[in-house]
Amino acid sequence: MTPSWASSGLPLFIFLFFVVFHRAQLTYWLGRGAAKGALASAGKNGLRGKIAAWFEGPVPRYGARLLEQWGIVIIPLCFLTVGVQTAVNAGAGVVRMSWKKYTLAMIPGCIAWSIMYGLGMLAVWMAVVRAAAGSVWAWLGLLAVAAVVATLVLVKRRRGRGSEQSLEHG
Repeated sequence: MTPSWASSGLPLFIFLFFVVFHRAQLTYWLGRGAAKGALASAGKNGLRGKIAAWFEGPVPRYGARLLEQWGIVIIPLCFLTVGVQTAVNAGAGVVRMSWKKYTLAMIPGCIAWSIMYGLGMLAVWMAVVRAAAGSVWAWLGLLAVAAVVATLVLVKRRRGRGSEQSLEHG
């Protein structure tokens, strides 16, 4: 619930930024601490064992995989999604990304999140996604975009492998 002094405008944006910034930082530090503590607590019973098991589980691993696959750009982008933020922020902590690098990457995402929530844009965004889900043309458009992105990624990887091989043989 938003406090009355932050009901609209700049105070609302500042409040939302404060909330998302601290939530993301907390998730990052929990992931970072869990990376260390999970090794010591793995296999134990009780709360420590359950926490260690969660951080060894699919959510932080998914976030770490996204970071590995997409690089640092996934951090600000995750704030535009529902359900991926926790995985990516915890994953950044689990892989022990430097705090400075993580924080600099997350600030644009926090700004975008604050704007989206402050303007009610998240509801609009989710309505667009739901509408697109029922449209054949929207799915075809998304498929075309995915094909272009996949092609670009494959071309980039092949060029990277070609330059690695030429360095090895050169």
